[in-house]
Amino acid sequence: MSFGITAVDYEARIDFDRLRRDRVRRALEQLRKSGLGALVVFDYNNIRYITSTHLGEWGRDKMERLAILTADGHTILFDPAAPFKKRWVTWLDEINPVITHSRSTMPDEAGWAGRVADLIISTLKKYGVADLPVGFDILDPALMHALNKRGVRIEDGQRVMLEARLIKTRDEIELLEIAAAMVDATYSELSRYIRPGVRENDIVAFVHKVLYEMGSEGVEAVNVVSGPRGVPHPHMFSDRMIRPRDMVYIDIMHSYLGYRTCYYRTFVVGEPTRAQLEAYEKAWEWLKCSVEKTRPGVTTAEIASCWPSAQELGFKSEEEAFLLQFGHGIGLSHRERPLISRAISFNYPVRIQENMVLALETWAPAKDNTGAARIEVEVVVTDTGSRVITLFPADRLISVPSERPY
Repeated sequence: MSFGITAVDYEARIDFDRLRRDRVRRALEQLRKSGLGALVVFDYNNIRYITSTHLGEWGRDKMERLAILTADGHTILFDPAAPFKKRWVTWLDEINPVITHSRSTMPDEAGWAGRVADLIISTLKKYGVADLPVGFDILDPALMHALNKRGVRIEDGQRVMLEARLIKTRDEIELLEIAAAMVDATYSELSRYIRPGVRENDIVAFVHKVLYEMGSEGVEAVNVVSGPRGVPHPHMFSDRMIRPRDMVYIDIMHSYLGYRTCYYRTFVVGEPTRAQLEAYEKAWEWLKCSVEKTRPGVTTAEIASCWPSAQELGFKSEEEAFLLQFGHGIGLSHRERPLISRAISFNYPVRIQENMVLALETWAPAKDNTGAARIEVEVVVTDTGSRVITLFPADRLISVPSERPY
């Protein structure tokens, strides 16, 4: 992270005009490469990527808004807050109000999916691309049937957008690093907050408070897993009370101006046992290997080779162990390409490229049944290797006091 998080007149910090131009340029490159006439996107992350607009998290899963990007570079936004955006969003060609079928919650007899299909088709005709195949990122059955009925040639637009978002721009990397720095600070606060008697859900609430006070745009999720709940990994928090000698691992997923984190750390309450230290050392060894392997030109198979098999972890199959030794791209979404796993990467390797941003994570159970170690780092792929941007210590198990002095 090179700069502060506010705009100033004395340093060239994040350039939002450049960010907008670069994202649209990458989307257009992939759109033209695909041979599609246009992209129609309902996915919030894709709408933000090509329009640099947002509507708040309340509408994320409702298909309340959409955007269209044509192969000749026109960007059209349909948004419930169009009157506001027409005043403040100056960089788009066209902004229109819209009432969508709200993911089929409109009455069936109203035929609203058909109205949305007609709106899309009339816009495609206006920009001369209605006779070409069109890429969609999200479709529900009602809208898909309405489009099919009207002869629209539907293609996969999500893949186009995932390819566009694969390589991060300089401003995207800075935003990702700011988001990570906010979690660095949150873990520092947590090291003073975790103690016996605090519940997992108390920690979740505390993380939300700290992040929102620092300026987080949204906390997507906080996983808190303590003691014996850590084996096997439940991937969700509960109301369990923290006790002395517990291992506690936490994943913080939030966004800063849309750019997200996926960032695990593990703590132990009091002095760690030998089994806990051994578990952490294993998880760190596997993680360190995968970070050191990450550089331009290697494949996801080479990174995944650092990690133990499912059987070595005590599971019957890689399906059972999926997400435990894992890697994924991160950006406007918590989960982007490429995915890295022993379950897929050996058979379908993907080559690592400069300016990818990856999250790499490992898990190891303690043999004394007191929990498990879970560690994750985010790295930027540089021209010669990788640079870790999640800086709260990961090379050692952090011990927090089992009692507080009065």
